Amino acid sequence: MKTVGLFEAKTHLSALVDKARVGQVTLITVRGKPAACIVPVQNDAPEDAVTRLLANTCPMGISIREAIDQGRT
Repeated sequence: MKTVGLFEAKTHLSALVDKARVGQVTLITVRGKPAACIVPVQNDAPEDAVTRLLANTCPMGISIREAIDQGRT
């Protein structure tokens, strides 16, 4: 993982994004402390993303799909 300061990240954002597209992770620091991270995007099929979302649970302790089916929104 590459670490850069905020000023450098702003100056070289396009290059950092290009590197993220090929898999490099970049940690951005502010005054030496971690603040943000530039990571590659997963190119999942939309159906996979929806399946992952529906597998998550809501605060009621049931899946989001169960909450929707029960009319809880």
